[in-house]
Amino acid sequence: MPEQQSSTRRFWLGGKRAAEQDRFFREALESQGWEQGDETHWDAAWITGMPDPAQFHKVSAQRKLNHFPGNAVLTVKSRLHDCLSRLRDRVEDTWGPDSEEARRLAFFPRSYVMPRDYRALQAAAADDPDQRWILKPTNASKGKGVRVLQDVAEAPLAPNWMVQEYLANPHTIRGHKYVLRLYVLISSLAPLRVYLYRQGFAKLASEPWDPDDADNPYSQLTNPDINALNEQAEVPVEFIDLDRYRAWLRDQGHDDAVLFARIEDLISLTAIAGVDAMRWRTAEAGADPRGGYELLGLDCLVDDTLTPWILECNLSPSLGTCAAPEHGGSIEEAVKGGLVRDLIRLVDIPAEGDHGSSPALSLLSEAEAELARAGGFQRLLPSPTPERYLPFFSLPSPEDVVLAAGVADRPLTGPVLVPRRVLELFHGEAMALYDPGAGRLYRPNDSATLIWLLATEGLTPDAIATRLDEALNTADQQATDQHATDKDALAPNRLEASASGLPVADEQATGAMTVDQRRALVWHTLWQWCRDGLLRQRGEESDGARPARAQTTAVQDPVWCRLELDGRQWALTVADAAALARLECTFGGCLVTLDEAPIGLPRLSILHQAGHGYALANDKELVASGLPLAQLVARLGSELLRRSARPGCPVIDLPLVITAEGRAELWLAPLPPAGLPETLAERLASAPGSRVYRGVRLHLADPSRLDCPGVPATELSTRGTGSLSHAERGRSSLSVVMSDGMSFMEAMGLLVRHVVTAGGRPLAVEEVQVVADWLASCWAERQTHHATNPMSVDP
Repeated sequence: MPEQQSSTRRFWLGGKRAAEQDRFFREALESQGWEQGDETHWDAAWITGMPDPAQFHKVSAQRKLNHFPGNAVLTVKSRLHDCLSRLRDRVEDTWGPDSEEARRLAFFPRSYVMPRDYRALQAAAADDPDQRWILKPTNASKGKGVRVLQDVAEAPLAPNWMVQEYLANPHTIRGHKYVLRLYVLISSLAPLRVYLYRQGFAKLASEPWDPDDADNPYSQLTNPDINALNEQAEVPVEFIDLDRYRAWLRDQGHDDAVLFARIEDLISLTAIAGVDAMRWRTAEAGADPRGGYELLGLDCLVDDTLTPWILECNLSPSLGTCAAPEHGGSIEEAVKGGLVRDLIRLVDIPAEGDHGSSPALSLLSEAEAELARAGGFQRLLPSPTPERYLPFFSLPSPEDVVLAAGVADRPLTGPVLVPRRVLELFHGEAMALYDPGAGRLYRPNDSATLIWLLATEGLTPDAIATRLDEALNTADQQATDQHATDKDALAPNRLEASASGLPVADEQATGAMTVDQRRALVWHTLWQWCRDGLLRQRGEESDGARPARAQTTAVQDPVWCRLELDGRQWALTVADAAALARLECTFGGCLVTLDEAPIGLPRLSILHQAGHGYALANDKELVASGLPLAQLVARLGSELLRRSARPGCPVIDLPLVITAEGRAELWLAPLPPAGLPETLAERLASAPGSRVYRGVRLHLADPSRLDCPGVPATELSTRGTGSLSHAERGRSSLSVVMSDGMSFMEAMGLLVRHVVTAGGRPLAVEEVQVVADWLASCWAERQTHHATNPMSVDP
């Protein structure tokens, strides 16, 4: 049933948000006579988060919604990093990694998406051991889950996490770290039009910056939702507007204009990096791009050299007031209220402009009319110097080029393309294109083949369209008619057309197309190839294509080692340098690297699992998989202990501390998957020269005989000390350490759970009795010791 038309204009405020988020939008529209609507009846929608995809079918030049399909390319942290990395790689292929163009893209920290980049992260950390890293969820807000990693090997092997290079030299305000919140508006996709609001905020951490206090969120993080919880801070949430911030910079002797020119460049290049995905998804969703816009909350860190770094782009940035009035809240309220009012005017939400089914205004006059409504927004794209930005597009759209020429008030040369990473295959008159990066074979039809050949000869897209017209005009009409009967004859890329799910706009016969339709076909075909990385724009100083750089840190080949422990030797294969460094730090002189595989030794292998960390295997089976680097030592230790157990001699897998004086202490406290129990770590810190191992071997036939297999528990065990000797240690030299509240039966249950037997079988009844008698002897000795030398130990 068609929706009833009404002269009353309605707005819909939807999504998950507090009512405070809607306040400014509601006030601005109600003052113009708008009324509250709902998800069915609306002329303007402000949605916090993303709407149901069906809502995108309703947008038009008269019906505005505050999102574009595909915006996740900027608003999901991992995808933002990926799209910026792709742009940087393309720029380096065009101009070189040391070019000025490449240096302009040095504004985002190295980032690694889990679990895909786990191995590359560990290799990068091994190459730069002083670098610190910060863990972030890829799609969360308000600082949730963000923390500095004490050990990069602790990075989770789970999806939806990203590890990012930690920027350890922030610029500070009165000693406090801060992040700039900038409001960026994308008002149009084709042509791309981008604005920066002249006002924004510096958001301050509530406690002074302390690089050594990595676990303190109030010193490290600037998110107001986190700092609002700091009850000890006199000013938990503080906002400084950009006018005051820039004046403060000038007072400090800095050139604020230079900083903000860099910020404007950063924003423009970020929008260009994401525009392909948004254009593609908008077309795929069947959305009218004139009905969308996107307001982003971009967070930017400024370091102590006054260099800006992009941290994230936030979807549906908060429009509530966070700070108290006396700590910037009054100005915050005024800025956000003005932001919404100016936004509504700029995107023409009342639809008072001259719109129709086809906009009557030219691209230039439409853009200039929008600029006249911009209020506090500053237009960044199109730029008055188009050569500064058009080469950074994979391929600018025809609208981008036309508008850029209009703003510059001079004609522009169309883009010229060169092959990037592609192999051309010919068989007779047929051509195929192979992309080695994606492993895909493209089979262009006759028209697309001609487009490719003309593009690689150096013709611009418009010149190619002209040549295509000429070829069609001189072709035999019968051949043209036959060509038109082939349903796929004009799909520029059959694989793409079928894989994307998109209707192929050019399935009509090429000969039946208008000149404008054929021009659009040429541009669209070339854009697909540029977006997929087969073509790239030619740089002014480029001598041609060069191979695309690898996008991840190089990882070394596996290393052969010999591991000597407990009187035995193993041939150990280690997957990479990061894992090897971890093992060398733990096993010390027990581990020897070799030039080739040792022969005749039982084999253990630490393998790399793509996207899943590491695996441990022996000669016959996979022992463990999905291991993060931080758990490698513990899991290898478990396998070595299993092999240390002998018939009649099980191993009790609990921490064994050997003090500098030679005393042995068995701690009834299980080891976690990585690291040590807190109290045991404190014990080692207070007793220099002590070492901690895993397990004692109990001789059931003679429980007075105890020895240690020498399996280290952590890297603290053998650093600079070598391995433990295999001399037998009598029971009198071993004491059992447990919490005072632990009962005998609790201790017995712990021992039984952590006994490792040969073959992995359970203890027999008579063996359990031997263990119980041994523990009872230790228990009696401990009670006597406590009576004469009371102390409290809580492992």
